[in-house]
Amino acid sequence: MNEIETELLAEARARLSDMFPDLPPVDGQLDRQRIEPVLLKVAEKLGDNFPYQHPLYVGQMLKPPHPVARIAYALAMDINPNNHALDGGRASSRMEKEAIAALADMIGFEAHLGHLTGGGTVANLEALWVARELAGGGRVLASSEAHYTHSRMSGVLGMEFSTIGVDRRGRMDVEALAAELERGDVACVVATLGTTSQGAIDPLEKILPLARAAGVRVHVDAAYGGYFKLAAKGNPVRERAFAAMVEADSVVIDPHKHGLQPYGCGAVLFRDPQVGRVYRHDSPYTYFSSDELHLGEISLECSRPGASAVALWATLELLPLEPGGEFAAGLGDSLAAARELHAWVERAEDFVALASPMLDIVVFGAKAARAGDASRRARAVFDAAAERNLHLALLQLPRALAEPWWPELQWDADMVTVLRCCLMKREHRDWLPMITDLLGQAGASTR
Repeated sequence: MNEIETELLAEARARLSDMFPDLPPVDGQLDRQRIEPVLLKVAEKLGDNFPYQHPLYVGQMLKPPHPVARIAYALAMDINPNNHALDGGRASSRMEKEAIAALADMIGFEAHLGHLTGGGTVANLEALWVARELAGGGRVLASSEAHYTHSRMSGVLGMEFSTIGVDRRGRMDVEALAAELERGDVACVVATLGTTSQGAIDPLEKILPLARAAGVRVHVDAAYGGYFKLAAKGNPVRERAFAAMVEADSVVIDPHKHGLQPYGCGAVLFRDPQVGRVYRHDSPYTYFSSDELHLGEISLECSRPGASAVALWATLELLPLEPGGEFAAGLGDSLAAARELHAWVERAEDFVALASPMLDIVVFGAKAARAGDASRRARAVFDAAAERNLHLALLQLPRALAEPWWPELQWDADMVTVLRCCLMKREHRDWLPMITDLLGQAGASTR
């Protein structure tokens, strides 16, 4: 925290202390001589990291939390509430419900049931578990570009998992989906709005009627892309898919990605609150203090950090989820940065532009005659950029997804390593001139 954040936290802590005026004081003195060297050692160890917080880090999906989230989280840790039962997190449970309601409103759900989770993996697990319980078994279908968590969680649940092929942009092939649905053994179709490799958006508006006709649930994994519902205009593919979210049976969104939250903070939401019956259980030592819903009653997780709910609630209080609002404008800056970087790559001497970005992820190749050489050069660019403090990511792209955009490449391997930039920080657009300059230097150094 910087000096201003530290001052704000101190003021908030004083206000929190005033809320418990009748409590006798507790000796809270710290042994500075013992603790200080430990924390300095921690700082040294944390230095063995990429600078995830800086705009020159454009590699993996890492976005620093908003200062209000950091402060609110630290403030909540003075109490350390547990949002399992109301006894353990009375205020933070109410804040979680309000935060979930804001996410549901963004999606368009009039009624909903949902809660925060430790991340997208557990959130997706819960959505698939509910699908299994309601369908009595059956297969899970997802695209070959969907996150690997769906295959893994299907295995945990004892459900068969099958992949559906994709088009050249990495979007689910709806004709292949229709053929799989005809088998009559599917419990759930997973549509991804924002794949982690290229930010691809499955055609949800086409998937939904096929699944409905087959009597199959549709789950939307929008862990990465969900917040772009607020900034979907300007691209018909994006607009149609995000508009259809309201018809999905369940949706996963990760506030710890574009929602400016600390890890881990995921969320799962269901359109029909009646799915809560699937969670029903009895724990008399926990649920006794109120007839109001305890969040632990609708969650596979038991102990859950109330601090995550407090941080998210504070962020939504400052930055409401409104189209055209300040939060949405930040997403728009990321989309613009991705378009501008893609346009720069199209003009660059050392790189090959691949599919145009649907969200804020840009994927491009390092020019070479053969796939093997292109892979080696991409890794060399990755290293050369890091030497200049520009940190990228590498991606293994199958031939089917690269060849349509790179027809001149000779294929001496089934895969090609390409470069990937995730421009999810609002500052990335302002820093794009420096990013492209350093990227150009890295490319030239590998000729």
